[in-house]
Amino acid sequence: MSLVKSKKPGKMRKAYFNAPYHVRHKFMNAPLSDALKAEYGIKRLPVRKGDTVLIVRGDFAGHEGKVVRVDRKRVRIFVEGATRRKTSGSTVLVPIHPSKVVITKLDLSDEYRRKIIERKSKVK
Repeated sequence: MSLVKSKKPGKMRKAYFNAPYHVRHKFMNAPLSDALKAEYGIKRLPVRKGDTVLIVRGDFAGHEGKVVRVDRKRVRIFVEGATRRKTSGSTVLVPIHPSKVVITKLDLSDEYRRKIIERKSKVK
């Protein structure tokens, strides 16, 4: 994540929160499950809409579901079933940080993503 070559925490925080969206894509990284790690030879990939993830931290730990929405601005993902009831009675999806999930099933419908996996893969 070295956006700025600085050792000052304040500068690093500023760079993180003011990062452009194409750089924020890299902040969306999440580790792969052990089965996917063995299959593809990759430790982590950015989470995308359509991936199936297992939440490993927080109130929804142990919940598995499909990623419904990805918010690059807030660096959060929204998982199917991870909802909270508002005081008005409606239910809303709870934002979850990508580092708190493990990808269990990849959405490989995008040809570009398959090329990324091939490029990063250590298993030939």
